[in-house]
Amino acid sequence: MFDPSIFATVFGIIFVAELPDKTALAALVLASRNRALPVFLATALALTIQSVIAIVAGGLLSLLPPRPVHIGAGALFVGSAVLMWRRATAEHEGDKGLEERSGFWRTFGACFMVVFIAEWGDLTQLGTATLAARYRSPVSVFAGATLALWAVAAIAVFVGNRAGRLLDPKVTAKIAAGLFAAVGVALIAGLL
Repeated sequence: MFDPSIFATVFGIIFVAELPDKTALAALVLASRNRALPVFLATALALTIQSVIAIVAGGLLSLLPPRPVHIGAGALFVGSAVLMWRRATAEHEGDKGLEERSGFWRTFGACFMVVFIAEWGDLTQLGTATLAARYRSPVSVFAGATLALWAVAAIAVFVGNRAGRLLDPKVTAKIAAGLFAAVGVALIAGLL
């Protein structure tokens, strides 16, 4: 059963929690190097699946050891940073992002994997599981959490896509690599 007050509460909590999150940063960075549509669709799908997992698994997610999840996500971010940096130094003038070299589906797949893995054990995923357990209204919690995550992803993709158009692609890639490396190291060190 859908409860509008639970929906509004969950939406507000998850929206505010997701704004400064590494997943939003990943969407912003990916959108600065690629077309907005595949980045947003991949991000939205990954976040939707993670919301389903949070609702279904609820309390079980809190039993997973957070340290290995954070180390794995951190390693993914550091690895992505290295690849971005290497590509930025090897790209020819006028070369665009991943999508223009590889197509919509390859961009979609790469973005999906980054966001899906980054969201494991995340504060908003655990928050969604906790809210689902507290309110016992899975439809309301799922709808509120998912729409909040989509809203933040849309903002991040919009800002990232605009920034990517204004900046030199090589500079954007190096900045993105630096941000991904910083997030990766912070995850491995247990700071995020």
